[in-house]
Amino acid sequence: MRQDESFFEGQELILLYIAKRLREAKAVEELLTQAGIDYLVEADLYMGGFLFRRALHGAFFYVTSAADARARELMRAHGYRPYEPDDIG
Repeated sequence: MRQDESFFEGQELILLYIAKRLREAKAVEELLTQAGIDYLVEADLYMGGFLFRRALHGAFFYVTSAADARARELMRAHGYRPYEPDDIG
């Protein structure tokens, strides 16, 4: 379920996914909520573009380390590619 930042106070959060479109962000929210996974979502900038790199807005989804493996498995099972630290763009 979507939670605010204070819910996770004192816990390490791990970046799970960056949604680049609103429709995608809503689908990810629905998926995580139905699975009963607590998450934080924040708007932020990411670097995008192929020929011309530029800063774009996206929805950044975070989960606790305890929920990370389950959330990543869920995302993959539904066709999403979870964020990996060495991903570019």
